[in-house]
Amino acid sequence: MSFIDSVPLMWWFVIVETFVIVLLVIVLKRALGGLSREGSLRRSESTRYGQITEQFMPFISDYPYDSKQFRFLGSPIDGVQFEEDKIVMIEFKSAGSQLSTRQRRIRNLVREGKVDFQEIRVS
Repeated sequence: MSFIDSVPLMWWFVIVETFVIVLLVIVLKRALGGLSREGSLRRSESTRYGQITEQFMPFISDYPYDSKQFRFLGSPIDGVQFEEDKIVMIEFKSAGSQLSTRQRRIRNLVREGKVDFQEIRVS
């Protein structure tokens, strides 16, 4: 009598069912992991598209200022527009995107007049 013949049939069902469950868990984990990676890649592409688009926004025909006077910063705001009578901090947004918490704080400081100019000399 071999080892295979000595194991009751019920245990073979338990072993096969366990194997099938383990395989299903592995397949589901890979499938769900792939979906989250896909979503992450989509968000990453959207962010890159936004960053590239920001660089060209001052050159579109709808831009209300002289694009030669715009200086790109990138973060925490996109840039600063220097006009004869004012200085404008600019953040470009597309679709339904919102200001970040930091960008809202900057906007509020500007609205409250808490913006300063400081000259620092290096000797």
